[in-house]
Amino acid sequence: MGRGKDLVITGEGEIQIDAIEGIAESAVIDVLHPDFGEGVTSVVVKRPTRKIDEQGIVKALDNRLAKFMLPKKVIFVDDPPRNTMGKVLKNALRQQYERIYSQR
Repeated sequence: MGRGKDLVITGEGEIQIDAIEGIAESAVIDVLHPDFGEGVTSVVVKRPTRKIDEQGIVKALDNRLAKFMLPKKVIFVDDPPRNTMGKVLKNALRQQYERIYSQR
């Protein structure tokens, strides 16, 4: 339980985001969105020597992903929460950013 939703939207999105120059790691999560039901949200760790912003990431993904898979928001973090095996805790990210779309 908890990973079923991840399998639908995250795999290809994370592969494509991680392929962008300047990205060290990403996690794609779904967060409740007032207009769309759920908003694809990317949590990204940048490489220290690279400059990239939200618009640059979305632009790089524009021809790589279907429109519905494009992130509605990109959040930059230094170190996402992880379990003891080193995997990113997507449930913790969802909880942390659950109100991101209501903060307009």
